[in-house]
Order: sequence, then structure tokens, then C-alpha cells
Amino acid sequence: MAKKILLLHGWGGSDFPHWQSWLAGELAKEYGEVKFLRFSNYDTPKLSVWMLELQNALMEFTPDIVICHSLANTLWFHLCIQSSIREIEKLYLVAPPRVSCEIEELSEFFPAAIPQKLCAKESLLIVSTNDPYMSLTEAQELQQKLNIEMKVLENAGHINSDSGFGEWPWMLEEVKGKHSSNS
Repeated sequence: MAKKILLLHGWGGSDFPHWQSWLAGELAKEYGEVKFLRFSNYDTPKLSVWMLELQNALMEFTPDIVICHSLANTLWFHLCIQSSIREIEKLYLVAPPRVSCEIEELSEFFPAAIPQKLCAKESLLIVSTNDPYMSLTEAQELQQKLNIEMKVLENAGHINSDSGFGEWPWMLEEVKGKHSSNS
């Protein structure tokens, strides 16, 4: 596998047994080039700090694929609007929160504007029918505004370890380019 993959976690991190932690390990097992960026103060994130850390990772690692979870999606939106970055091959937006999220600790990130361009040749929005941070209707509106494909998972919560997403074979196969219909 020749692709360089950057994983970006959300608020509180994505430590084991989260699927991002599992995915990083699985990709590394096959000598994949993977960077699982650990943002500073992930329990009390600062937009300017996370933005700088992401920009540095993009310049130093130069990923082909970026996989965002939760708040990392919002960070990516800010980056696309505020910065000029090299276009990546594929972007996965997994379980983004609504653009008007009202969690006090995350107030610097919201409200978030929806970028005109996602700085990716191909993008996939992955959402759940019962995500507490974004309703399916909000997800459909976001999909239309971004004009990208969307995969909807039934009753997958926030698509994290709390909702049963420790191992996520579909995502592993998807990233490796072996598309599967199983979720």
C-alpha cells in the first residue's frame, strides 16, 4: 500500500478501543504509511493550536488520504476556508457535528462555515441515523451543500467505540481500496 494516510481525531481523542486507533494499527501492520495525529489538549481544544498542528502535519507528512472524525471535520472546514493547502486524493468525513454545535468547551470551533471546496479530489461523508451531534436531516443538508457522496450507517451513534466501532473492517478495506458493501 503506497498511500500515506493521516488520521484526525475529535474532542477527547480516539484512543483504543476507538476505530481510528484500531485502523492506525491495522494499516501499520502492513507497512502502511500512517500518521495518527494527536492534537494538543484534546479535552479542551483550541482552534488556533489545532489548526497549526494540522497545517504542520500536512506539510511534514503530505498525506494522500485524510480521515476526520467528529470535531476534526469542523477543523478541516476551517482549514479549507482559511488556508491554502495542497489538494489530497481522498477525504473521509466521519460523524461530523452540526455546524452550529453549542458545547461550551468547543465554542471556538462554532458556528462553522461550510467550505466551497474540501481540498480533496474525492470525498465521502459517513453519518449515522442516530448521531447525537448531527441528525440525519442535518447530515443530508450538509451533503447537499458539500455536493459529495454519503454513506449512512443505521443506528451507529457517533460512530465511535461507545457505539460499537472499535474494529471497523469496512473502513480498513475502503482505505486500502478494496471496496466492500458491509459496514
